[in-house]
Amino acid sequence: MIRMPATELTVAREDWYGRDLTGEDHMATLFTDVDMTETTGTGATFDSCVFRGVRFNSAHLTEFAFTSCVFDACVFFDAQLERCKLVGSQFADCRFDILKVSGGNWSFTDLHRAALAGAEFDGVRFREADLAGVKASGAVLIGCDLSGADLEQADLSNADLRGSDLSSLDPLSASLTGAIVSEAQAIALAETLGLVVRPD
Repeated sequence: MIRMPATELTVAREDWYGRDLTGEDHMATLFTDVDMTETTGTGATFDSCVFRGVRFNSAHLTEFAFTSCVFDACVFFDAQLERCKLVGSQFADCRFDILKVSGGNWSFTDLHRAALAGAEFDGVRFREADLAGVKASGAVLIGCDLSGADLEQADLSNADLRGSDLSSLDPLSASLTGAIVSEAQAIALAETLGLVVRPD
């Protein structure tokens, strides 16, 4: 269940298309139906904000902090997030088509049942994130820290998982058909199933 933070300010139906958000600081603000398509910038901060129906299409955001925020029915089509911090943020009914995320801290995020197919995450920290039931078939999750993450009933079929920490993944509770893993990861998963792996 999404836990909505209390907001004090409202930004509604504004056109922020192509806006440079560098250095902006927003707290406890409700953004509703705001067009943030092709926004750019470095180092903006959003704390305890709610984004409802916001469009982040083709945005390129670097070292942004979205801490304890809620994203409700937002669109991240072709967005790029580099080294961003989203600790404790929650997502509901969002679209992540061809989203590209490089680095950053997404620990404790709530992405329960999120549609991540086609999204790419490279070197992202997902420690103790709620990824239960995610629909990530064909997604890229390389070099990610998934330690402590809830991956129950996650669809990771055909996903590229190379280099990611899969220590909290139960192979019997997730769909892994066609997933790409390294040899070391394959051995670790086999041992999770109780197999004893020995050289020929």
